[in-house]
Amino acid sequence: MLKQERAVITRQQIVNGAAEMFDRVGYERASLAEIVELSGITKGALYFHFKSKDELATVVIDEQHAISMKAVESIMSSGAPALDRLVMLCYEMGRQMVEDPIVRAGIRLTLEMSADGGPRRPYADWIDACEEVSRAGIEEGDVVETVEPSELGRFIVGAFTGVQLVSNVLTGREDLYERIDQMLSFLLPGIMAPRRRYKIERIREARWTSQAEV
Repeated sequence: MLKQERAVITRQQIVNGAAEMFDRVGYERASLAEIVELSGITKGALYFHFKSKDELATVVIDEQHAISMKAVESIMSSGAPALDRLVMLCYEMGRQMVEDPIVRAGIRLTLEMSADGGPRRPYADWIDACEEVSRAGIEEGDVVETVEPSELGRFIVGAFTGVQLVSNVLTGREDLYERIDQMLSFLLPGIMAPRRRYKIERIREARWTSQAEV
């Protein structure tokens, strides 16, 4: 194996170990010594790639955001109706939280750091995506014209964030899919044109599957 390839693998080991530790205990309680042990690397290797815990946290957030936005971009370009895409976005974010420790860690770190002027881009990009599908939903006639897309986009992200937080506290996110469906059961009738509400049950069943999973 080439030296450069080993370096890439080692770096990812560290990021994975850091993500697991941040997901378990959060930023403040995570120590570099524990990250080293969990990653199965030496302290020297860690400091070769990362100067501090803060830099590690930033990389985990960046990787989480890249993973999530890749799915968002695929869903947005899927050609599905706007409200189907909205449901897909919610469930895909939920799936990533349940299955991917980097996503869980990145979201936890973003929430923790937001109390002290933390990263805004993960929220802003997600809000933009929800605003886009809201605007498209109006153009397609499924969403009432009185809805302001920017406000709806912000509300959806806020509602989802609250739902996943409460699910995490009460069940460790074991009921997250159920709670997402519950959120949508309240949201969709409130924003859909009355003549289009007959589609709600079908829309709530919309799911996105990446080509890698097919």
